[in-house]
Amino acid sequence: MPLAYRYAVYLAPAGAWREFGRAWLGRDEESGQRLPRAREEDPRLDAWTDAPRHYGLHATLKPPFRLRPGTTATGLDEAVRALARMQKPFHIALTLRALRGFLAWCLPDDAGTHARVRALADRVVRDLDPYRAPSTPAEIARRRPEQLTLPQQRMLAEWGYPYVFDTYTFHITLTGNLGATELDHAEELLRARAGRALDGAMPVEAITVYVQPRPDDPFIVARHYGFDGTVRDAAGARYMDDDAP
Repeated sequence: MPLAYRYAVYLAPAGAWREFGRAWLGRDEESGQRLPRAREEDPRLDAWTDAPRHYGLHATLKPPFRLRPGTTATGLDEAVRALARMQKPFHIALTLRALRGFLAWCLPDDAGTHARVRALADRVVRDLDPYRAPSTPAEIARRRPEQLTLPQQRMLAEWGYPYVFDTYTFHITLTGNLGATELDHAEELLRARAGRALDGAMPVEAITVYVQPRPDDPFIVARHYGFDGTVRDAAGARYMDDDAP
């Protein structure tokens, strides 16, 4: 039975945002393949993007989790299908910001957009939690709870992640944690490369399951679940089928 080490439910960027983002990170999360860099590319870019490249271009809805004993990948697949069909498509504007020491595409200061995204994220976290195995002490320790606020500690204890519900911040990570000078240089390069190519709003029409096949493996896309009921498979799709060879 093909069972991935961890599963995650993400929002996969679409359109120009996806094409720009995966080229920036240097990896196609659909296939898991590295993308070649131009010879004249800034040599620091691979180091800047090492951490987000591992997880693939995404915005977190439900962070990586191991399947709870007694549940199945097929059951998770059915639950995500049902959840996706209950959603309606919408669009979001994105803006580049520094967040906790890294660069990310974030939502603008628009209460309506935040509420729409937050409602989707809350639903994904809550409805799919029966499939999440409880966090181990080592997993909790890796989140450095002593450095978190009390609300974040409570979320970590109950939901396995400190940034959900009231502590959730939508973002699409574009760099790892950088020093102030590197952060400025990376932001300058990002803005120069993007130009006006990313001026439009990004459609939100699906949620996506990413998988980590084995510990330390990079995450790859398993399956996209359209809000219209359509499903599109990618490289990790076999990890959603308990009966696959």
